[in-house]
Amino acid sequence: MSVLSALTEALDSGAIEVIDLTAPLSSQTPVLELPPEFGQTAVFELEEISKYDDRGPAWYWNNIRTGEHTGTHFDAPNHWISGKDLGDIASVPVRRMIGQAAVLDVTAEASANPDFLVEVEHIKAWEAEHGPLPAGGWLLVRTGWDARSRSQAEMINADESGSHTPGLSVEAARWVAEQTPVIGMGVETVGTDAGAAAGFDPMFPCHSMLMGNNKYGLTQLQNLAQLPPTGAVIIAGPLPIVNGSGSPARVLALVER
Repeated sequence: MSVLSALTEALDSGAIEVIDLTAPLSSQTPVLELPPEFGQTAVFELEEISKYDDRGPAWYWNNIRTGEHTGTHFDAPNHWISGKDLGDIASVPVRRMIGQAAVLDVTAEASANPDFLVEVEHIKAWEAEHGPLPAGGWLLVRTGWDARSRSQAEMINADESGSHTPGLSVEAARWVAEQTPVIGMGVETVGTDAGAAAGFDPMFPCHSMLMGNNKYGLTQLQNLAQLPPTGAVIIAGPLPIVNGSGSPARVLALVER
């Protein structure tokens, strides 16, 4: 039996389960809120063209309006000034859209402290238990934040001092970007950086470090709780928007049962 035949047979039998890691995309999908002096992304909108009526008697379709970085989305290197001379979202090699996942579970820490920051030692402790991060794969940080995905207020979790969401420290972001073989990082929060990262040095270090090292980001993932620490394969498919800095994406995981 060929490898691809074995794969489709395993999918049909349920020996390999397909898990959707994508947040539904609607006008209620939370979006990133930057400090007010910066430009803001658009929420997702549908504009009806026709729906089985005199505008189109047999068909239903819509125009859409959305930001590139709305909902579950894929960050390209040119999204950040550190990667401005690197590739756009249409240039991401298709081979890099499929890779193994390492799932780092910090739900307990994030539940106790919404400003929790992953440090290098947390990732090294994971490696000591599960082995090295996968070359050409993804580091996925599970925080439990996907439970907040239907509420803008809960997702951003802001007060008078700003947003409070978990993420990576500056040192951890630099280490993941420069010292590990992964091609990128995925998170359940609305962006790859912690809520307080506008005040870090550098500002938004995950974006700065990952993009500057020709790596990628996946954000607003769901259902990471259904993935094992190792062994899952991620398929992340952004739209090939020419000159785009990112794209909403359908992100799937293949998990052997």
